[in-house]
Amino acid sequence: MIKALIFDFDGVVTESVQLKSNAFADLYRPYGSDIVKKVVDHHETNGGMSRYEKIHLYHESFLNKTITRKEIASLANQFSDLVVENVIAAPYVPGALEYIQKCCEQYKLFISTGTPTEEIKQIIIGRKIDHYFTAVFGSPDKKSTHLDQIISTYQIKHSEAIFFGDSNTDLEAAEKAHIRFVLVKNQFNKKLVQSYDGQIISDFVKFL
Repeated sequence: MIKALIFDFDGVVTESVQLKSNAFADLYRPYGSDIVKKVVDHHETNGGMSRYEKIHLYHESFLNKTITRKEIASLANQFSDLVVENVIAAPYVPGALEYIQKCCEQYKLFISTGTPTEEIKQIIIGRKIDHYFTAVFGSPDKKSTHLDQIISTYQIKHSEAIFFGDSNTDLEAAEKAHIRFVLVKNQFNKKLVQSYDGQIISDFVKFL
């Protein structure tokens, strides 16, 4: 028996992956088009990774520049300023809102995202969907930590949860927690779709 549904956010609940790509492109545009392409390609392949980890990686690996925690925080705040209002206004993945509304009384619903916790809470309040969710988890904690907390805090067995995600980070967290994973297909995860042999959906319409 399923008792809990866990959702990544960008690309799973809302069509907002491109918004985040645009924001990373804006942050790294001063370093040239080659760097922008590397940053955007990595971001879109690693959707569940926190922006703090990404900014550190992009500076250290792509720019060969040391970056301090203070500088990472400053860039992360700039990123937040670029995306929050746009994510609040982004369209839903088809059927996602209706599926959440349908399931909220039967199951405990959770969000597990790489977006900072306070920011994702601001977003779901802005979208007026916060009341559907039992709890919301974001960075700096990793998704594997989110899933462990959900299992332990809400006394849910591993077999009683489903995680809807769209990235390798989501899949790896679900496998580590021994939770069933459903891959939400979109234009940004074609390689993962080709390699994944579990359940794949394009949207939530068929569940309604």
